[in-house]
Amino acid sequence: MTTKRTKRKFSPPEVDYRRLRLRNLNSEEYRHLWYLLYWPVYGLLFLFVERFYSVGSYRVVYCRADDLIPFCELFVIPYLLWFAALVGMHLYTLLYDIPSFKRMMRFIIITYSVTILVYLLCPTCQQLRPAAFARDNILTRFMAAFYRFDTNTNVCPSIHVIGALAVMFTGLHCRRLSRGTKAALSVLCVLMCLSTVFLKQHSLIDVAAALPVCLLAYVLCFRTPERHAKLRTARGVQRI
Repeated sequence: MTTKRTKRKFSPPEVDYRRLRLRNLNSEEYRHLWYLLYWPVYGLLFLFVERFYSVGSYRVVYCRADDLIPFCELFVIPYLLWFAALVGMHLYTLLYDIPSFKRMMRFIIITYSVTILVYLLCPTCQQLRPAAFARDNILTRFMAAFYRFDTNTNVCPSIHVIGALAVMFTGLHCRRLSRGTKAALSVLCVLMCLSTVFLKQHSLIDVAAALPVCLLAYVLCFRTPERHAKLRTARGVQRI
């Protein structure tokens, strides 16, 4: 007796990018791609703030609770997953959920721009990084190299926390994602936020400062459009 194996087919993307050309970039089908131009703009702004902006003195961000949090190199894993999660959510929404992609990009544009402005007006730094590690392994060696690459300035509010919340909010509003996937994204978001303090990349104050910025952007980018859509639907039903 033979059994046939059914192959699981992937859902087709919402947009066929194979037909994308420069001449049709402004069409209804592809104009959402213009949002991606924000990333090189942000990169240049962040580079300017980090490397070229002249700062007389930085305000040290610190609270006593920071001393209660031990350095734990295991959090390198969720810290690095932040990059994969951010890129992955861009790719997923670009293929399968254009409205969510637009909401996520609006959220990022608002929060990241506000953060850059704060960095310019109120330069901050942190002095929490350990001078030496209690253990020697591949994760601590990675963090030692990462400390040399990544400066300890411009930390409040935390871009890492904002990016993690952007991924979570977008995932929760994606139509095709299952409840299990959304729950996993929420757990990953918490771990990515915690990784910033357990790797001594940020103070708890940096995490707390990111929350109101994200809350405002969430209302503007995720809740407000949904509320307007429900109102339009309700008015249409009443007319019928």
